[in-house]
Amino acid sequence: MSYTQRILAEVSNKYPHQVFFLQALKEILHSLEPELTKNKIYEEHSILERLVIPERSISFRVPWVDDSGKVQVNTGYRIEFNSALGPYKGGLRFHPSVNEDIIKFLGFEQILKNSLTTLAMGGGKGGSDFDPKEKSENEVMRFCQSFMNELYRHIGERSDVPAGDIGVGAREIGYLFGQYKKLTNRFDGVLTGKGLRWGGSLVRKEATGYGSVYFAQAMLEGKGDSLEGKIACVSGSGNVAIYTIEKLYALGAKPVTASDSKGMIYDCEGIELGLLKELKEVQRVSLSEYAKMRPSAKYIPIEEYTKGRNEVWSIPCDVAFPSATQNELNGADAKVLLENGCICVSEGANMPSTLEAIDQFIQARICYGPAKASNAGGVATSGLEMSQNASMHSWSFDEVDEKLRGIMRGIYENASQTAEEFAERDNLVLGANIAGFRKVAMAMIEQGVV
Repeated sequence: MSYTQRILAEVSNKYPHQVFFLQALKEILHSLEPELTKNKIYEEHSILERLVIPERSISFRVPWVDDSGKVQVNTGYRIEFNSALGPYKGGLRFHPSVNEDIIKFLGFEQILKNSLTTLAMGGGKGGSDFDPKEKSENEVMRFCQSFMNELYRHIGERSDVPAGDIGVGAREIGYLFGQYKKLTNRFDGVLTGKGLRWGGSLVRKEATGYGSVYFAQAMLEGKGDSLEGKIACVSGSGNVAIYTIEKLYALGAKPVTASDSKGMIYDCEGIELGLLKELKEVQRVSLSEYAKMRPSAKYIPIEEYTKGRNEVWSIPCDVAFPSATQNELNGADAKVLLENGCICVSEGANMPSTLEAIDQFIQARICYGPAKASNAGGVATSGLEMSQNASMHSWSFDEVDEKLRGIMRGIYENASQTAEEFAERDNLVLGANIAGFRKVAMAMIEQGVV
């Protein structure tokens, strides 16, 4: 039994019900096998044994009072996974699906993702099973204040710097920061995704979406191609999807889909970006409203999806951007995408493709950008926000955007060159995982057993 197989077996036996964490672990460890076989220093220093266990796992009760005066209780989490490269960095997710398994998988992925950015950031993640949807402003504020009443003990600008994620946007970050400031009497750069008036960075809202498009462009250029004239399918309709669509238009592609928890739209003339922003960023209503206003659009409710499939990926396209949530693109979806001529998949969400789908993309030798590489734009710009806070400066939109573009191209080149060492230049899963792992592992070795 190899080193990676032994570790995977041990973790699987210890945490058999943590399916998302084990899925992420299996994908990463499998791709690390060539590096670990070639270089025994990692096993000699028990790097995997130390890497798969968080340095610190925190869970806590979050009581809050709803508008009717009833006390509600949720569970909060912060998993500080690895600090070998810098302060823990990773978002807070507020969604009913959140549990320890989800946060562990996200935090583990964050270690290598942050390493790839080349910025000084460790890996962490947090959140709660609280659902901000259909809550009043005051209910969201009271929840965030209660959440921070515990979280503030564990975070700091040089120790752990959370950001936003699903369900946590500028509004929630504002309430969280306000409570942190009240509790500590400090105005620290302890959260990223802040408002522009009080320490936030331009491009932060757009960064993950922009970054996944920049990564796709880099992959295509590596094969002498570009996004110009390409038809694109995008899933989701939150920040990642909206700004993926925006940047696709800027680079000459035509995005034709978007989706939410209730269904999807297909607009053969191209998604009307202004309308999408109005419905999702302002009105916060279902995408079914989009089809009512655009004759060229077709709305498909989730009840009409083919069993076991996500209908977004049934639309013929050249490039695909899964930008909603984990495991939204399975083996059956991947088969249809490839049959329809898709030549590039760039992941904007965290682990949106199943292992079966990933295997098909790699075997087909298409341009495939795994999430830890292609969606690193969000955390990269969070790192840039930290830099601006530390220096008490702010950069222009174009300056931050150009830095983001450079970081994403650097991630692609690092992953591609690393994969080429193993004669698998097209396998960016292998290249990204090994490149990210090397930096973290060597830092852990140099810092001793801690």
